[in-house]
Amino acid sequence: MEPGQQTLVELFEGIVSRFPARVAVTADDRELTYRELDRRATAVAQRLRHSGAGTGSLIGLLAPRTSALAVGILGILKSGAAYVPLDPGYPEERIAWTLQDSAVTHLVTTTELADRSLAPDVDVVVLDASETQAEAEAETGAALDAEPASAGAGADDLAYVIHTSGSTGLPKGVQVEHRNVVRLFDVTRDWFGFDETDVWTLCHSAAFDFSVWEFWGALLFGGRLVVVPQVTARSPQTLHALLREQRVTVLSQTPSAFVRLVAADEQAERPLTDLRVVVFGGERLEPAQLRGWFARHGDEHPRLVNMYGITEATVHASYRPVTVADIAPETDSVPETDTVPETGTTALGVSPIGIPLPDLDFHVCDEDGGQVADGTPGELYLSGAGLARGYLGRPELDKERFLELRGPDGTVKRCYRTGDRVVALPDGGYGYLGRTDDQLKIRGYRVEPGEIEAVLLAEADVSAAVAVAHSYGDGDVRVVAYLASDIPADVLAPRLGERAATALPPHMRPSAYVVLRELPLTPNGKVDKSRLPEPTAEAALAPVTVDTADIAGPGEAAGPTATERRIAQIWRSVLDLAEVGLDTDFFDLGGTSLSLLRMFAQTNEEFGTDLDITVLIDGATVSALARHIDSALSAAPPTS
Repeated sequence: MEPGQQTLVELFEGIVSRFPARVAVTADDRELTYRELDRRATAVAQRLRHSGAGTGSLIGLLAPRTSALAVGILGILKSGAAYVPLDPGYPEERIAWTLQDSAVTHLVTTTELADRSLAPDVDVVVLDASETQAEAEAETGAALDAEPASAGAGADDLAYVIHTSGSTGLPKGVQVEHRNVVRLFDVTRDWFGFDETDVWTLCHSAAFDFSVWEFWGALLFGGRLVVVPQVTARSPQTLHALLREQRVTVLSQTPSAFVRLVAADEQAERPLTDLRVVVFGGERLEPAQLRGWFARHGDEHPRLVNMYGITEATVHASYRPVTVADIAPETDSVPETDTVPETGTTALGVSPIGIPLPDLDFHVCDEDGGQVADGTPGELYLSGAGLARGYLGRPELDKERFLELRGPDGTVKRCYRTGDRVVALPDGGYGYLGRTDDQLKIRGYRVEPGEIEAVLLAEADVSAAVAVAHSYGDGDVRVVAYLASDIPADVLAPRLGERAATALPPHMRPSAYVVLRELPLTPNGKVDKSRLPEPTAEAALAPVTVDTADIAGPGEAAGPTATERRIAQIWRSVLDLAEVGLDTDFFDLGGTSLSLLRMFAQTNEEFGTDLDITVLIDGATVSALARHIDSALSAAPPTS
């Protein structure tokens, strides 16, 4: 059978037969060999099939970042069904809505999460019970169901439905087939050379399609998948240590998350010598952010690759190695390499995304869908084998986004209209300019925030930047810049103002500079613009540093309890902050793994408790820690 006609399950089972004793998954709870993972997944598939699931079924998957997540994905696919991933960190209302929107027939979950489904009519399959069944049958020698695990599933059947944000305010489910994912690795194989010696991290939520690349990149080649707990993924120092200890070779990161890891790498005692490739995705990359990394590591080991992509085109759609030459004007301290750079310095405001994957085509079009000349910016339309089946239950949206486009030669292709603005570059690749619906309009001018951000990132002391439009009322709309830096705003802002004055026209120059220790991120590692603080009058007149603590998280309430006040005082001392929010994550306040341990030790000493740091695995906030402290104190025996 040709590779394009095989399913993910068939390819995985081929790997199991080749490497049965190799470790497939490393997680906090256990390690599983390929044989053990296959056996546990088959037990889940068996239970699903016996309860009526199969080809065409959509199965909800609600699992923590443990080995259960891998077992659940494979078990659902082995039943012939497709999985609908649900992040345990999402609000219950969103989980319930997604289950209802997908019309799932079953929910695969764990014992501790089973009560969160909020879908009484859905059959629940508990992973823990299925794993117990697999263990018992392994001990007794009983054979698992002899029926082919992937019976009825074909390359054109759905593998998963991932929900993404919708312009209407409601998420939309993107339907992706087995063949879409299989060809992703077929066409990128020669570029990366993945094999059974690779160690991959699973750093992202299963509800974020970057996880598809991480999961199958390991398991389709016989590699090892390291499932990274969320608390570790959010701590750059802890993640850096894990990458080193697990000898990770392939790392996938959003640029915003990688900027934090770069800072941890600067302070690390030992380098990541096993890391051979870092893949960027999920948001625009500004090469200037990599200046410090290149200064220490060069651009050959590891290789850094930027891959533009969207869920509707199956994770990745382009390939672009990022080299020292992309930041040439600022690279006096970068070590020389023997490799001749493929491209020159990246133009300001243009994020290099490279060439389309071999089985995809890029079409740059004007507002009417007509293709523009090379070098002219336009909206990107994608065609080729990576395009998803469409949106789940949204035929009208399918008509808007999945279109037929007639090329210059008269041929008609099915395309996806991305809403992204790109431009064909002289080197044969493409540059990403921003969203068609994310443009700023300042004094009648259309402004691409990426161009402003690129100018700001050219300042060596700025690790991340985002430019937004802010209304001061009565039609007075100005650019406000938010920056991640350790330099005080009263020192940094004048330098940035001078740089902007020499590179940008007046209407594009920020009127206020708000400096944070780090930019707030969404669970998927992208900059969370909804949590950026309002610029103050002081920021506009004489920019000041704003503590990340001032960025209030959802549901943050006034009136702290006595326990919360005592914990907050410890946090202020450890983090050297004037204020902390009760529901703001410790790492969003600038904390590190070491400072977390120091804070936790002081908290136990303050309250006379002996809590383990794992109580914070679902969220390191003052309010969460206070609840655990109060619970421990109320359960403690009274003193005589």
